[in-house]
Amino acid sequence: MPYQYDPNQQPQQAPQQPAGNPYGQQQAPYGQQPQYQQQPQFGQQAPYGQPQFAQNPYGPQAGPTGPAKPQMDIKTAVETVVLKKYADFNGRARRSEYWWFALAYGVASIVLSFIDGLWGTPVLQGLLGLGLLVPSLAVGARRLHDIGKSGWMLLIALIPIVGAIILIIWLAKDSDPRPNEYGPSPKYGA
Repeated sequence: MPYQYDPNQQPQQAPQQPAGNPYGQQQAPYGQQPQYQQQPQFGQQAPYGQPQFAQNPYGPQAGPTGPAKPQMDIKTAVETVVLKKYADFNGRARRSEYWWFALAYGVASIVLSFIDGLWGTPVLQGLLGLGLLVPSLAVGARRLHDIGKSGWMLLIALIPIVGAIILIIWLAKDSDPRPNEYGPSPKYGA
């Protein structure tokens, strides 16, 4: 039997669902701050049925949860890159770690090239370049991880002029405050 319209029939309403937050948090009365449940720290498993957030009740896409950690100094940056993470291409590196290391490497290269000029051989500068090739690539990859890019993007420097400019702009960008696929932010994270 085909459907016939009856003007006296009351429309059916959809079943009412209780108003609330789809994330399981209670709504606060107007003008008051909501009370949030304690969320697990980054890397910890959330209890069953609760969403997993990274130290922020607004979710992993939210910004930093506190003040930034202090910058590295030149000594700490060189120790970290050369002694602690010599060939570590995993994780993230802050701007201060990368640029302090680059400054120290540049100064050491200039000093050794001056000494090599006095001796008439490029031995010391060649040894420095050979010895710091791997940590330079590693800290560059970690620095790109910090802004959410793959370490393979270092190869963009092979494009004459334009590639080097793009790479310098990326290396100078501020850290991504959110955890990404390479780990928590070294500037704001744990």
